[in-house]
Amino acid sequence: MNETEERVAQAMAAFDAVIDGGALRPRSGQRAMAQRVAETLAPVTLGRPEGDAAAITRRIAVIQAGTGVGKSLAYLVPAIMLAQARQTRVVVSTATVALQEQLVHQDLPALARRLPVPFRFALAKGRGRYVCRLKLERWLTDPQAETEPVEEDDDLFAAAAQADRLAWLRARADDLAHGRWDGDRDSLPEPPQAAWWGAIAAEASSCTARHCPVYGGCVYFEQRKALVGAQVIVVNHDLLLSTLGSRQLPELDQCLLVLDEAHHLPAIALEQFARRTGLTRLAWIDQLASRSLKAAAEVEVDAVADVPGAAARLRHALQEVGRLVVQTWGAQLREMADDAEPLRIRLSGGVLPDGFAAPLQAAVDASGAFLAALRAIGDALRAALRERPDEAKRLSQLYAQLGTLAPRLEAAHDTARWLLHTPADGQAPLAKWFTLWAGTPDSTVDTVRVQAHASPIQPGGLLRSQLWSGVRGAILTSATLTSGGRFDFFLREVGLADDADVQTLEAASPFDHATQGRLVLAGVGVDPRHAAAYQQAVQAALLRDLPTVRHGALVLFTSRAHLQRVAAALPAAWRDRVLVQGTLPRQRLLARHRERVAAGQPSILFGLQSFGEGLDLPGRLCEDLFITKLPFAPPDDPVAEARAEWLRAQRRDPFMELVVPAAAIRLAQWIGRAIRTEDDRARIVCYDPRLTTTPYGRWMLQGLPPYTREVLASCPLDTMTA
Repeated sequence: MNETEERVAQAMAAFDAVIDGGALRPRSGQRAMAQRVAETLAPVTLGRPEGDAAAITRRIAVIQAGTGVGKSLAYLVPAIMLAQARQTRVVVSTATVALQEQLVHQDLPALARRLPVPFRFALAKGRGRYVCRLKLERWLTDPQAETEPVEEDDDLFAAAAQADRLAWLRARADDLAHGRWDGDRDSLPEPPQAAWWGAIAAEASSCTARHCPVYGGCVYFEQRKALVGAQVIVVNHDLLLSTLGSRQLPELDQCLLVLDEAHHLPAIALEQFARRTGLTRLAWIDQLASRSLKAAAEVEVDAVADVPGAAARLRHALQEVGRLVVQTWGAQLREMADDAEPLRIRLSGGVLPDGFAAPLQAAVDASGAFLAALRAIGDALRAALRERPDEAKRLSQLYAQLGTLAPRLEAAHDTARWLLHTPADGQAPLAKWFTLWAGTPDSTVDTVRVQAHASPIQPGGLLRSQLWSGVRGAILTSATLTSGGRFDFFLREVGLADDADVQTLEAASPFDHATQGRLVLAGVGVDPRHAAAYQQAVQAALLRDLPTVRHGALVLFTSRAHLQRVAAALPAAWRDRVLVQGTLPRQRLLARHRERVAAGQPSILFGLQSFGEGLDLPGRLCEDLFITKLPFAPPDDPVAEARAEWLRAQRRDPFMELVVPAAAIRLAQWIGRAIRTEDDRARIVCYDPRLTTTPYGRWMLQGLPPYTREVLASCPLDTMTA
């Protein structure tokens, strides 16, 4: 037995001991997954090889672990055992806070009591989740202090009275001083207003680290200390991608990586690399220029002579782009003035209209000059902090004042540059669009809010170059990674298609789906493309079927308007049975649902996409699941539109290549809400007729668990009245 085989054997022995010692039910799918995890991570080369770089061993496993497999235990035990044997660390990344909390507060503490080797674990979150003591102190000593608004087109605290703001800040400072609060945003009893939190959140751009006068009590850096000795670090996909190359997390070629909820990774990658900037309400530019000149005078920097000119040119250039946007599309905005939704204008093929290139280039040039001056001032301030420690507080506050606005300048520079980008032959274009919000009826540039956006459209290419190029050993897992029973779509989206180092595994769920669940294909007799008639038909079907609910039920919608319409049509006697997403905070809504079911009362949740994933409602909490429509992505997403346009130009079919596989994964997630344990029994009802009447619907159906199926005849439309 060679060294790799010994490592695998030791990891699996530990896994078997944990299962036996914890009196857990053995699951063949769980053990098969643990075996694949061990075999994937055991042979990888970590760090720089001593000899030829070609000798590097790299392995990646993509594992679909059906609901009930117990995937957390299946990857944690072998990964931790192998990390200990290799004297390295495990980075576990999730997409949701719920799973992060489950790992840190439940799974890892329980595992630490059972594993034969001790290990430490820690949770890593972005700086913005922690309070900056210096900013909080500044607000309390100088309530009129100018601080960056969270939303770039909103006035800071415009909706809140100053007294309320200061009372909240004083309460937080008092809680922090007396140990009632640890400075973590997520530990506050109620989520704070975004603007209130944004004023005191820690940020890399405004942080002087060890030179800060309150560094010794910094909440963020205290949290960072916990990572130093941790063998397991739990992060989220956003943080993982945003810190690549920054050394805030272990280097990916020197650690073992696990990506749970991996089906979210492509979308998060696109969000991370997208850019946007406001083209209206640009007072921040003059504010940043004023702060720059003030700071430069303190540290005697000569590189700021052109700051006022650069600021003026940037403001004028962005205003000119905003004026052109309103001039070109303002009439469309006026036509929809009664609609609360913004107007999104996507540039077909990423091609700018005539007249836009010149002001955008001017914005690039001006913001570039401004950024160069800002960097020079920042360097000088950091040098002054080292040389004049007695002035640390004043200099740190100057640095923070610049840092709170610097990201806006960088965003303006990057967005303008990307809007001007022209792809090379064969290269995918960027998605480019403008968003307009209605103002007063005259719709001048001063009363219309305008934002410019640019984004890559291929997540696979981004992840291949930015993430996978540095990874040596990784596990990607989720309950839903296949479409139509195949991994092809996910592998393309995540940038791992045709990668010779990648293997896939489908770890079967231990559930007896045919016995435990019944999938009722109750397609209504209306084509979903006829939205109004279809929604009316579904509404009638729900009003017919909801009275059969005895305990807990979940109804999933693809449209908030449809959800609200059905909720409003409920008979008065039913309304107490229905809990609608958005009417209460999520946790309170779910707690009320559990209380009603526990009391023997029927309780029905109405929810949207976020209720179709990650919601754990075992037993009677979800004995009935109703799907009102197949969960296709919204048709107005600019990135998806740009990608579909590009595929059509290549004579490819975006509907079958992108839309249907993505919907299949989402549908599997939705249906996965119904059966959560081996003892659950559930009925799943889908009203969308396309699941049985179209070839792609039947293809999606093939990829679902083998529930007992029941096909109901379509209801004629003339019987469907609310």
